[in-house]
Amino acid sequence: MDTNVPVNGGNIQHSLERSADKVTVAAHDAIDSAADATRPAFDNMVASAHETVDRAGAAASNAAGTLGVKGDQLNDSGARMIERAGVYVRENPVASIGMAVAAGYILSRLFSSR
Repeated sequence: MDTNVPVNGGNIQHSLERSADKVTVAAHDAIDSAADATRPAFDNMVASAHETVDRAGAAASNAAGTLGVKGDQLNDSGARMIERAGVYVRENPVASIGMAVAAGYILSRLFSSR
């Protein structure tokens, strides 16, 4: 009895190689199909991210402009207050000295270490 059954190894190898090629092609097709299906959603997500960045940039520019204007207004207001204080001191020197002495006394009492 001959237990050695001749197997045509070349045909099996060729069949396995064809099956592997078919699986590889199918996998590539699935990857391409998934990429094509997700591309519109990804493009929308990218566009939305760009719009968000643009809105944030515009808001930051607007805030910077507003802060610049408010800073200028504050500087002008401070300059006007200093000018008015100078005018008051020139017009009322005795009262100004009295207020300065009173303020100095109050501050010295507040900050003295007893």
